[in-house]
Amino acid sequence: MEDGRWRGPPDEFEDIAMTDAARTIAQLLEAGADNDTALSAPGGVPLTYGALRMLVAHTVSTLNQRGIARNDRVAIVLDNGPEMAAAFLAIGAGATAAPLNPSYRADEFGFYLTDLKAKLLVIAAGKDTPAEAVAMKLGVPIARLVAHADKGAGSFTLEFPDSMTAKPVQAPRMASPDDIALVLHTSGTTSRPKIVPLAQRNVCASANNIRRTLSLTKNDIGLCVMPLFHIHGLMAALLAPLSAGGAVSCTSGFNALKFFGWLSEVRPTWYTAVPTMHQAILLRAPKNADAVATSRLRFIRSSSSALPPTVLAELERVFRAPLVEAYGMTEASHQMASNPLPPAARKPGTVGLPAGPEIRVADEQGDTVPAGSKGEIVIRGGNVMAAYENNPDANATGFIDGWFRTGDVGTMDDDGYLSIVGRLKEIINRGGEKISPREVDEIIMEHPAVHQCVTFAVPHDMLGEDVGAAVVLREGHTADERELRAFAAVRLADFKVPRKILIVKEIPVGATGKLQRIGLAAKLGLA
Repeated sequence: MEDGRWRGPPDEFEDIAMTDAARTIAQLLEAGADNDTALSAPGGVPLTYGALRMLVAHTVSTLNQRGIARNDRVAIVLDNGPEMAAAFLAIGAGATAAPLNPSYRADEFGFYLTDLKAKLLVIAAGKDTPAEAVAMKLGVPIARLVAHADKGAGSFTLEFPDSMTAKPVQAPRMASPDDIALVLHTSGTTSRPKIVPLAQRNVCASANNIRRTLSLTKNDIGLCVMPLFHIHGLMAALLAPLSAGGAVSCTSGFNALKFFGWLSEVRPTWYTAVPTMHQAILLRAPKNADAVATSRLRFIRSSSSALPPTVLAELERVFRAPLVEAYGMTEASHQMASNPLPPAARKPGTVGLPAGPEIRVADEQGDTVPAGSKGEIVIRGGNVMAAYENNPDANATGFIDGWFRTGDVGTMDDDGYLSIVGRLKEIINRGGEKISPREVDEIIMEHPAVHQCVTFAVPHDMLGEDVGAAVVLREGHTADERELRAFAAVRLADFKVPRKILIVKEIPVGATGKLQRIGLAAKLGLA
């Protein structure tokens, strides 16, 4: 905010609607001028769009020579950074990218490599990973990525095993719009992980949706702190800005201690993150006042889970920039709804307006419920997957009359703004009384000593489930369980007040930084 006004899009806003025609990753990368920066890294040499396009073409040709073609699954196990970004783009342009969390253990790699039917595994040269031994046992060929940082951030070559003899090809065979660009697994919190295949046209539609929502241009620089094995990072932090011809600075992954140094060095105009990351940034903001004061962020984006309104307000106050809360999921190639940028109306506590796919709030029969009424959120559109892979049961229950059932409970107001009440599977059923964990979170977060709160179901012999909560206190503040329960009791119906509140130093999160309510009671010793 300058002189009481939010920063708007850059003055040099250009008509980039032509990128909407992109239906493949290769086409999407045509948005940037040859000499403009596409990828960079803190302290590194930038990689131009011209160099990136050459790298993509060379990589696809090299894969083709080794028998890897369109729709062949290539598992990628690389740490966050520009090489991971470039490898995803290059592999996804001519084959099917299957990024995996590099922190998985051997058994997990065994499951995913088998389930994916991977034809190749890409790992970093000179870096140990249990994926290597697993792939050798399974007979999956391994290509080693050799980074060439001096040639530009993300530059690399692949070294193939002798068994993959190179054969001549006339030209790189890029993927077509209906080919699968990316496969990811759902989290599998309560069941076996499901394979989500996303076509080239799906991921490009999503990138274009996000670009339009955020008014991204070639003048924007995004700071990528999200993991690039996750749909949020791949779509919002990487593909969307590239679809605008803008630049992406790829960090080594989220690190609250390094964030403010990156803010000063990279000078990003925006970043996207999950709520736990935003909360960690806020904790350290007072000790980094100079970096905050000189920041040129024109907006901040939050997605993947609910952002408490108190955190939203504090982020906007500290960084003097609007925060845009969005709503996404893997099956929709990430973004489904988003609050718009100013001067359009933002409604804190909502996830905004439909931002790509059509959205309805429906009852159990699939009929739209009246404005303000609760129901399941259902979607359809160009960014939504066609079906889960080899899972007829999940497809039978996951779709209704061509609409995908998100499993989220929400409401839509008269203006079309969507609010998330909770996950169907996360709703706490206390003896027949249904409780939204998010509602309890937001009440307890209003206590001045509370920095973070997550509410979850705990087993109960008589009621089936009861309400529990874990709380992280603000630095220098004190509060105990009795005080917090009393605070909640005057603001919530008695059956919604947590029967147990744990004061913890940190709340366990998943690999992508998201809070996972299901299973949290067991992790905290309450089950």
